[in-house]
Amino acid sequence: MNILAFESSCDETAAAVVRDGRTVLSSVIASSAEMHAAYGGVVPEIASRRHVEVISSLADEALRQADLNKTDVDAVAVTYAPGLIGALLVGVSFAKSLAFGLGVPLIPVHHVQGHIAANYIAHAGLEPPFLCLCVSGGTTALVDVQDYTRFEMMGSTRDDAVGECFDKTARVLGLGYPGGGPMDRLAQGGDDQAYPFPRAHVSDNPLDMSFSGLKTAVLNTIHTAQQKGESLILSDLAASFAAAVSDSLIPRVMAANTLTGYNKITVAGGVAANSRIRADLERACREAGAKLWLPPLALCGDNAAMIGCQGYYEYQAGHTAGWDLNAKANLDISNRAFSSTSAPSM
Repeated sequence: MNILAFESSCDETAAAVVRDGRTVLSSVIASSAEMHAAYGGVVPEIASRRHVEVISSLADEALRQADLNKTDVDAVAVTYAPGLIGALLVGVSFAKSLAFGLGVPLIPVHHVQGHIAANYIAHAGLEPPFLCLCVSGGTTALVDVQDYTRFEMMGSTRDDAVGECFDKTARVLGLGYPGGGPMDRLAQGGDDQAYPFPRAHVSDNPLDMSFSGLKTAVLNTIHTAQQKGESLILSDLAASFAAAVSDSLIPRVMAANTLTGYNKITVAGGVAANSRIRADLERACREAGAKLWLPPLALCGDNAAMIGCQGYYEYQAGHTAGWDLNAKANLDISNRAFSSTSAPSM
């Protein structure tokens, strides 16, 4: 089964062709990150306009690289939630028109579920159930992946997502956007105990997290030094920040793993590329005797291959949508915001 997939939830426009869920025939991405860098973050209107400009040509390029024609496409998958609503609408509208024109099923995919599915592409032997730490610019959550299409949220951030904290700290330091990569590189060789940043605890759910206090603490440290004319050792600051993030995530991952009893852990999302988090999680899993699957760096960020992969399993479960499919800016990973409907025959 050849699925032509699209991802447009933020500032990357992506298209891919995935065969039978795990074989990526092509994957192309057009990023508008450079356009947003001048503003220190994503400007929704700019992102949406860029999606409109490139999505059609990306679809053609994905098919060309896969050596397929449009008539070889068996279904169209698209990210419909969550994300920037204007950006999502571009992808959903294009995918609906393409699926309608080709007379093939339309498969809606939750963005975070797509990130989780990136691990299936990287690891042929990985199958549910397992625990997944989802960390990105918009999501920080512990997800019980009970089956390919059944998910339960075990814990999440009460406020800021980890990726957002990295981006805002990087912006204040003048490292540009996106900030995750520059912050990670800056932290290499730094003293992770130099700055005593807080580790928050949520009393009513020990698996929930909070990062607004950490973000405020690091920004206050930077601004105070600037106002006093004092210098900061930026590598130490970045390392201390990364340590505080990791110390907030890893114990909760291991606690959630104990609750599930799976001893199978994965990571998903852009922040899964962070070297400190990866190293600390590898160490914790080794000490606990838990099996860990980490996605390669190329599959941590937004891409359409992960959407095509998850789309295959959604199709197998009968989760297709009608032409009234709409985009959703916010949607819990355990819910679906569409009614499954009979799709056009293939």
